Amino acid sequence: MNLPKQVTIVEVGPRDGLQNEALFVPTDQKVELIRRLSETGLRRIEITSFVHPKAIPQLQDSDEVVKRVAPKPGISYSTLVPNEKGLERALQAGVKEIGLFVSASETHNQKNVRMSISDSLKGFQRIAQRALAHDIRMRGYVVTAFGCPYEGRISLERVEWIVKEYKAMGIHEIALGDTTGMANPLLVSRWVEQIRPILGETDLALHFHNTRGTALANVLAALELGVTIFDGAVGGLGGCPYAPGASGNVATEDLVNMLEEMGIETGIDLDKLLGCARYVREILGKDLPGHLLSAGRVQWKGSEVGNER
Repeated sequence: MNLPKQVTIVEVGPRDGLQNEALFVPTDQKVELIRRLSETGLRRIEITSFVHPKAIPQLQDSDEVVKRVAPKPGISYSTLVPNEKGLERALQAGVKEIGLFVSASETHNQKNVRMSISDSLKGFQRIAQRALAHDIRMRGYVVTAFGCPYEGRISLERVEWIVKEYKAMGIHEIALGDTTGMANPLLVSRWVEQIRPILGETDLALHFHNTRGTALANVLAALELGVTIFDGAVGGLGGCPYAPGASGNVATEDLVNMLEEMGIETGIDLDKLLGCARYVREILGKDLPGHLLSAGRVQWKGSEVGNER
């Protein structure tokens, strides 16, 4: 297998994970979770979203979270920005990386942000111009890139159109999102093979949910094609409030465990990451879907190794 030697993991649990919880997680606990995640070796953490409190009440404290997260050298703390007002809040908070998001499904985009795809992209053009002027790094999410619970399979042409629009804006990284876990390894391979030639110098990331148990298989398919940026949510948190059936992201600890066992470096301390997952389980007071949290790490004996290729 022709696999990369190292990958970058983007932790999205504090935003994509906690936004889908039924109860509001206190600000103190959010900040503490981010602090603990910052001690694991993670270099990119998406911490919140500057969305209207009525839309996502679980993230109503976004300004306070950003204010209270202590900067740590070498770590990028990003926030999601839904519109120009959100960008203004991000600028005032001193955020250095933002994420924009649009669905590849017209129906889902309408339910999510009450706008057409075209109108979302037009708004992003103004946001991107201001962000670039302030030297802010931008990630562009293509939500429901592999399938939508309302419209079914999404056409590759639709995804390509959005990717090209993002690229024209100067977006630094594009993340294809499997919002409701409808992707499979063959589909992922096809999408990556078609999208990568369009990107040029723009980075490609993949964001898999484990709704139907295929997230790690999809990661492997992308790895074989040289993709090196993947999202994960500690404990397997996550879901989309506006997508029926959307469950958690691939658990970051499960993702890191698989990669490290395959000899692919992540730079992440797995024991510390598991400690973060246990903390999330404690503050939420419920079991989490991550496998490693319950099964534990593989204990190799003697001369056995688990990362030979």
